[in-house]
Formats: sequence, structure tokens, C-alpha cells
Amino acid sequence: MASARPLPEPALELSAAELADALACRAPAMVITGAGVSTASGIPDYRDHAGSWKRGSPMQLAEFTGSHYGRQRYWARSLVGWRTVERARPNAAHRALAGLARQGIVGPLITQNVDGLHQAAGSPDVLDLHGRLDRVECRDCGRVIPRARHQDQLEAANPGWAEAARRREIAPDGDVELGDVDYGRFVVPTCEACGGMLKPAVTFFGETVPTARVEAAFAALEAAPALWVVGSSLMVWSGYRFVRAAAAAGKPVYLLGLGITRGDAEASGRHTADCAEGLAAISEALATR
Repeated sequence: MASARPLPEPALELSAAELADALACRAPAMVITGAGVSTASGIPDYRDHAGSWKRGSPMQLAEFTGSHYGRQRYWARSLVGWRTVERARPNAAHRALAGLARQGIVGPLITQNVDGLHQAAGSPDVLDLHGRLDRVECRDCGRVIPRARHQDQLEAANPGWAEAARRREIAPDGDVELGDVDYGRFVVPTCEACGGMLKPAVTFFGETVPTARVEAAFAALEAAPALWVVGSSLMVWSGYRFVRAAAAAGKPVYLLGLGITRGDAEASGRHTADCAEGLAAISEALATR
């Protein structure tokens, strides 16, 4: 299992009321969210509170594109695990962020999650930095189809797989740990239009986030008076770079979550709490200002 990067000392601890005051004075803040926002919706996160992997490292792009067996293993596990994401619904943290956006406290929301739950909760300005799991794209012709359609194709090509597979543990982003199964028997459908390789429309580990998304996120940050990170360890550069950029520009960075993050060294303050509980307390403090 991969080791975690060394984490800095925790940033200055703020009460919910203190963080509410800071956000109100610098509204609307740009928000970056991570897996900690969606755990209460039944979607596990990747890392513990010290930034270490909870399970083995997730699928890497090179393995998916370079190995037919890698694609068999990915789609075999995803066939079983997708239903967890499909059934997931917004939790109190998603709803609270949507409410804060309506109040003008929160501006653009950049999410590292791929579950679409911020949009489902009503957040009006969301950028899916790492893509969306409910879409599947062809790497050859660029065709995009709904994941629900691809799920039908997977199940038709592998009848009885979901029922026969022994589920061990639900993993992040529609993955699932299975028992002793022969992935080599799994049939991986190809693109109906060109016969090309199908991949979920998400940024895998080891893959570069599309330039247009990164530029859009930096443009939003440039216009924002502050950056607020909610539920992310910031252990991957794709999110942490915005903290670095905000700090370099003299913009305050605030953190909400249970664990110390890679960005604590740059942060002006943090509120250590479960995302839903912390957001509820901050929302209450804002209502009584």
C-alpha cells in the first residue's frame, strides 16, 4: 500500500462561528470539495485522516489503457459497484453548500468528486474537476454515452456476474472489492459506433485533468476573494495547486474536515469537524450574525 506524504502541522483552529465570520467577510468564496463530503451518502473515501490509502491504490490510467486484463478487472468490479453510486443521494453537507450558495457565501464550487451529488443538491455553479462517473466515453471516436446504458451492456455481456460475485467491501467511486473471481472470463464491451476502448468519463490516477477544466478553475479562483476546502485531504496535486495559487496571491484559505490536509501549511485557519456537522454549525452561525 502506498505511503502518505508527510503532512504539515495543523492550521490555526477556528470555531464554527469564527469561520462563519471569516467567510462572510470574504464572500463569495470559491469552494473545493473532496470525498469527505460524499461519505455520508454511502460513497467511501480513499484516505484516512492521516492521508494514507485505506485500501490498495486505485486503478491507474496506464494499467487501464495498457492491459486488457486491467480493463476486465476494472469493469468487472464496476459492474457490481456502480449501483452504489447510482443509488446515492445528496446528504446534509451537499444541501448545506447549496444553501450557502443561495445566500451568496459560496461562489463557484470545484469538486474532485465524480458522483454528481452537488448538482443533485441544487448547487448552481459546479465544475466537475475529475469528470463524471455517470458517463462513459470512447477513447477512439469520442462518443459519450450514459453509464446506465453501458451498465446494460456490461450485464448483457456477463449474465449472472453481479449475482455470482462475492462482495467483500465497497470501495470509492463505484469500485468494489470482490472475492475469488476469474476476471479473465469477464467480457468487456467496446464502443458500439467504432469498436474502440470505453472508459468512464473521469480522470484516473496518473491521468492529466483536461486543460480547459483547470483553466476554468483558475479563472474562478482569480475572481474569488477566498478559497474554502471542504472534505479533501488535498493529497493530489490537481486540488492542492489551487491552495498554493490562492496563498501565493494573498487570498485566505480555510479548511473544513476531520483530518489534517496537505494544505494546512498555507491555510489561514481550519475547523476540524465532520463535513455535515461542521457545515450545519457554520450555517447556524451565519444565520445568527
